[in-house]
Amino acid sequence: MSRLVVENLTKTFSLGFIAKRHVNAVKSVSFTVKEKEIVSLVGESGSGKTTTAKMLLRLIQPTSGKIMFEGKDIWKDLKTQEDFKTFRRKVHAVFQDPFASYNPFYPVERPLWQAINLLEKKPSNKKEALEIIKDSLFKVGIDPKDILGKYPHQVSGGQKQRIMIARCWILRPLMIVADEPTSMIDASSRGGIIQLFEKLRDEQGTSIIFITHDLGLAYYVSDNIFVMKDGEIVDRGHPDKVVLEPQHEYSKLLVESIPKLYRKLEGL
Repeated sequence: MSRLVVENLTKTFSLGFIAKRHVNAVKSVSFTVKEKEIVSLVGESGSGKTTTAKMLLRLIQPTSGKIMFEGKDIWKDLKTQEDFKTFRRKVHAVFQDPFASYNPFYPVERPLWQAINLLEKKPSNKKEALEIIKDSLFKVGIDPKDILGKYPHQVSGGQKQRIMIARCWILRPLMIVADEPTSMIDASSRGGIIQLFEKLRDEQGTSIIFITHDLGLAYYVSDNIFVMKDGEIVDRGHPDKVVLEPQHEYSKLLVESIPKLYRKLEGL
């Protein structure tokens, strides 16, 4: 069953005050995401993948097209405050820069307390809420005593990203939009972050849209890959099809850019 259906999604930006010109950041993009599916949007900077993500998250409005989540048009059918709150609970984001997700004046667990407030069934008291927070941290491999009460500058980038994924364990979203979630953390933490997304998929049935410029990483993590260039999807399909039988010249270029050692390990 399709959890998300995107139809002819387009975003045009107007630039300039006097002599306006228009930039088509996303052009008639269509794809679906099923339950418990990890799909990757792959492309270089400026390909339109992050703009697409922002429209899926209701951060910027499309120029045209439809985004249907659980059978509802997220730009037309969500009207009340409760509708928006429910959407935020069901669709969650993990952004590229873990440092930008935190206010330096508050302890790092603040996003987890905010997640508690979004829950449909809230804990009966603060102690119960704290136990939920501690459990979510254990789920992502963090001992609560190592981070609770600390400020953003006192924890690593990998820990910050894990805390944002712990937020997902609290909210149990139906879909996560992960925009380059491993690009700004050290290499030793990246595999663990990927495994956490797979664990969310397997244990909670979460669908994940994984946005990356790294086709090798997308091959490893995805059920389906959509290659974007200049705002359009130019190649799509199962990872084996996209990597072993690329249809577009840009896809072939991305395949050639996969590190040789990685290709050897994956049998490519």
